[in-house]
Amino acid sequence: MSASRIVFLMYHELELAGRNLCQSEPGYVRYILPLDTFRGQMSWMKQSGWRGLNVSEALPCPDEPSVCITFDDGCETDLIAAAPVLREFDFSATFYLTAGFLGTPGYLNAGQVRELDAQGFEIGCHSMTHPYLSDLTEPELKREIIDAKLQIESLLGHPIQHFSCPGGRYNQRTLAMARQAGFATVANSQFYANSSSTSPYELGRVAMLRDLTIEEFGDTCRGRGLWKKRLQYQARRSAQRALGNRAYDHLRTVLLGEPR
Repeated sequence: MSASRIVFLMYHELELAGRNLCQSEPGYVRYILPLDTFRGQMSWMKQSGWRGLNVSEALPCPDEPSVCITFDDGCETDLIAAAPVLREFDFSATFYLTAGFLGTPGYLNAGQVRELDAQGFEIGCHSMTHPYLSDLTEPELKREIIDAKLQIESLLGHPIQHFSCPGGRYNQRTLAMARQAGFATVANSQFYANSSSTSPYELGRVAMLRDLTIEEFGDTCRGRGLWKKRLQYQARRSAQRALGNRAYDHLRTVLLGEPR
């Protein structure tokens, strides 16, 4: 990875032995890494001389080999599993919380969010209820973006700056609402590395999938092969726009048997 580009990694819940996942659907589980897999990836980074940064640290695109580490949803494993590993390797991360999920089974509660914040990790927002933002009316968008931000800030007692789009679905109204809310960045799930020329409101991220090998992980950190994934993503986005989110998901899950 050149000094002017940095890959943002997107994680979700981590799998712990004997602990039920927040969801069991195949489309969810494919994004869930066992804890040992996550630790192995962080170990590879440390041994290879890479740094793990949060969003604020990554935005200047530092010269040293680095990736940005992000987690979506606000699962309890953010605190009890991911945070200890990150501290072990002296890495940071941004944890995007779904405000309406907090305090429900499997997700962080208010005290745990404050503990994660007190440990020095960066807290962001992942909407109020995790809908596809591009499908929403203006009042619904306000609740999912502005109200969610205010709820998390009230819990923490300080402002938050970063937002990520559920399912990677967004449009220009989404970005306008995020600006209105006072967010400094918006992250999606498009497969490209970010640079100083990338809009802070369209930061690409690469989803970490369960079956990713350590060799593929290293290539991802270096930004290798992202163009192939980007072409696949663009093809899916074209189908989403043509069919609409609901019909597209139905096609994938029912007709083609693919995970959502």
